[in-house]
Amino acid sequence: MTSQIPAALKNALRTGVILFVFALIGTAILAYTHTRTEPTITRGQLAEKRALLSQVLPATLYDNDLLASQQSVPPDDLLGTRQPSALWLARRGGAFSGAVLEAVAPDGYSGDIALLIGIDADGTVTGVRVTAHRETPGLGDYIDRAKSAWIDQFAGKSLVQPEPKHWKVAKDGGVFDARAGATITPRAVVKAVRSALDYFARHRAAFAAPPPVKETDA
Repeated sequence: MTSQIPAALKNALRTGVILFVFALIGTAILAYTHTRTEPTITRGQLAEKRALLSQVLPATLYDNDLLASQQSVPPDDLLGTRQPSALWLARRGGAFSGAVLEAVAPDGYSGDIALLIGIDADGTVTGVRVTAHRETPGLGDYIDRAKSAWIDQFAGKSLVQPEPKHWKVAKDGGVFDARAGATITPRAVVKAVRSALDYFARHRAAFAAPPPVKETDA
């Protein structure tokens, strides 16, 4: 009986060593694969983000690296955000030329609607895109540019064009079209874009301030 104990321990030890070696090899393979593919994945993500930004803010408006200009913005009721969001500042010839804001329409039919809003230096919307939503397919999802061109009607709008009382869907006496039977969703988006313009107007001076000069070693 006692002679069987060392044999059992040896078998358990051998099995443990084999499992450890396989785990070590597997981890090494995963680490190697990650190291090899991470740059490609990162480049793809950056390209996707750059393409999305260019949809809401025309590249002709800026000559700086828009991605590198990203800043964190504290939660703000005008943006509909409950956690920090992102802001990108555009410059051309060193002068402020526009911004891209992340905003949220919190009162969509099925919950939050995440938005990306481009605004030029004069406070005019250059483009809007829905980046995330849970609206009903075939009913309220027409706010998504992949489904329809509905979202394009915000381009060219500002706090004064149309006048404030007409920043509504047509059913409510405003200028923004909305499909019959699915007005809750567009109402939420219209309200969110209007509020984002208010946010931009209140912070424009800070956005337009020259970027801090980086200190260099003497």
